[in-house]
Amino acid sequence: MNRVEGVIFDWAGTTVDFGCFAPVKVFIDIFKQAGIEVTMAEAREPMGMLKIDHIRAMLSMPRISALWEEIYKRPFNEQDVEKLYAEFEPALMSSLSEYTEPIPEVVETVQILREQGLKIGSTTGYTQTMMDVVVPNALEKGYHPDFYITPDGTNSLGRPYPYMIYRNMEALQLSASWKVVKVGDTVSDIKEAVNAGVWAVGVVIGSSEMGLSQDDFHALTKEEQEKVIARTEESFIQNGADFTIKSMSELPALIGKINFLISNGKVKHGEGVSANIYNSYKR
Repeated sequence: MNRVEGVIFDWAGTTVDFGCFAPVKVFIDIFKQAGIEVTMAEAREPMGMLKIDHIRAMLSMPRISALWEEIYKRPFNEQDVEKLYAEFEPALMSSLSEYTEPIPEVVETVQILREQGLKIGSTTGYTQTMMDVVVPNALEKGYHPDFYITPDGTNSLGRPYPYMIYRNMEALQLSASWKVVKVGDTVSDIKEAVNAGVWAVGVVIGSSEMGLSQDDFHALTKEEQEKVIARTEESFIQNGADFTIKSMSELPALIGKINFLISNGKVKHGEGVSANIYNSYKR
């Protein structure tokens, strides 16, 4: 059947934890304890990666790397990465259950997709130990995918590697990459989707890329909301997203548009999608 067969979601910032705040504060705290004040933007930039890779990516940022050398009189090494991660994991675990509330529209949208016969998968930058907390708490609150996998299940090869998506496709018996849609809230999610050859969709409101809490977003004026939405959309598109949606309620209609593209022989952006048809649906 030439239509979308499954949707693979990210977790924090996409389906639960509006704004993806659970890990951000911990990243800031562990670097502060090491003597380095990192910004919210620096803490968020690698979001979506396996968390030890996230710490490694932060340490590799020019400003943070230079500060590390200034304080410790040497470049950071792998032992430093592991030490920071050893502080990160227990700090995150102590509060993780508090960040498992489904984002508005997610539970209802997933139900609609299931009624349309779609399978629901998921990938994450969290480890299995972390997901042992997130999954049952989210289930109690109404959200559960048909399958999930962590980088622990792919030999620690998390995003932007495509292997977690491939494991979803295998487990859910999805027949082709161009019949799969990946929805995420970070640049790492988009790169994961691009590398897997599936349709890449960035969700804007509630995303880590936007970086605002629910209260902060709703406190903005309409004009301010439109500006931050546009900025987030542009970031996703520049990093390879096929489409963006403002919120999850737009996803069923977008999948209908993707089905239209597929039925007209437009397999995937970069693999035969007509520029005119593609651009008419983009965003």
